[in-house]
Amino acid sequence: MTAVDASAVAAAVADAHRREWAFVLAATVRVTRDLDVAEECAQEAFAAALTDWRAKGVPARPGAWLTTAAKRRALNVLRHRGVERRYLPLLVEEETSPGPDELPAPGAEIPDDRLRLIVTCCHPALDRSAQVALTLRLMCGLSTADVARAFLVPEATMAARITRAKKKIAVARIPYRVPSVDELPERVDAVLSVVHLLFTTGHTGPSGDDLVRRDLVERSVQLGRMLRALLPGDPAVAGLVALMLLTDARRETRTAADGRLLLLEEQDRSRWDARAIDEGVALVREALRARPPTRYALQAAIAAVHAESPSWGDTDWREIVALYDVLTRLWPSPVVALNRAVAVGFARGAAEGLAALDALATEPQLAGYGYLPAARADFLRRLGRVAEARDAYGEALLLTENAVERNFLAGRLRQLGTIESES
Repeated sequence: MTAVDASAVAAAVADAHRREWAFVLAATVRVTRDLDVAEECAQEAFAAALTDWRAKGVPARPGAWLTTAAKRRALNVLRHRGVERRYLPLLVEEETSPGPDELPAPGAEIPDDRLRLIVTCCHPALDRSAQVALTLRLMCGLSTADVARAFLVPEATMAARITRAKKKIAVARIPYRVPSVDELPERVDAVLSVVHLLFTTGHTGPSGDDLVRRDLVERSVQLGRMLRALLPGDPAVAGLVALMLLTDARRETRTAADGRLLLLEEQDRSRWDARAIDEGVALVREALRARPPTRYALQAAIAAVHAESPSWGDTDWREIVALYDVLTRLWPSPVVALNRAVAVGFARGAAEGLAALDALATEPQLAGYGYLPAARADFLRRLGRVAEARDAYGEALLLTENAVERNFLAGRLRQLGTIESES
């Protein structure tokens, strides 16, 4: 093999990290039964790839190379701890993880290392926020900063929360065994929260140059389908899969050819994924038969209203507000309240929407949430309150780290500057 350019290797390792981190870590945890050791070994494997691949070339199957390297490091750690006799048989287990299209039969054992680890991290001994945060950090490879943004808390707070969860796992000796399907119902809510947060993080990246992280979106949809196969009668699972399909159906139209952000009202609906919409709508109908409906079913129903509307102008905003009213009663949250306020603005006029948004101004969880000032800016712009709109767009810019969204907000600011100079 010939030496490979360092930048090409760095790009290959970065791509492998996005695609394979979860596989590598989950397979290594199966060997070590220790999260910290597994994470350390996985990180060392990725670091070693930077050197080895430059000298020998990028392997044909980067994920397999990285998994083997991480497991070898894990074996060395176990040897040093004098426990190889106890764990060595695990190292010769056959790889049983299925491909993306292989789904388990109802009642089958959990077939995917990643899903196994998600379910294990969602152990009932941990509180809900710790379950979800730990899984997103470890399983999904999200940075602590990105997890903190998803929870609307400071990064230091999230770092402390993840550390406490790891310590509790170690002190309580929570085993990393494969849970049975019978144990899924008591953990499924937390698992669904993880999959949903993974999807939303991929749908609009908290930071970076791309609006969408396809790897996270596709991974979350795949995990959702796997849960659907394991729990075919669960309305929350059906609702979440529906929500992801209906939301992701718009993926290709969310940006223009030049990378510019396109709002819902600007998108070419003829290019939305009709097959995903049909499947999503069928799942929404199934999920809404449960009483009371789950939050995912209601969120999917809102997405279905958008998906089935022939145009922006034909959108039934009153129905959307009514669905948000039900969702707010069943699952109140600051973000749901914000989304409802936006819907109110389109159903009843920008002034009412702005008033609903301003009522959320003292909500601590929204203090660093860029979508609140961005939504205020839009309604202020529509009301002709240009100076106030400029201030709100400026505030949103300070809170937004995704380059596509920042470019959009900066463009709005320039447009408002033009309006001011002409007035």
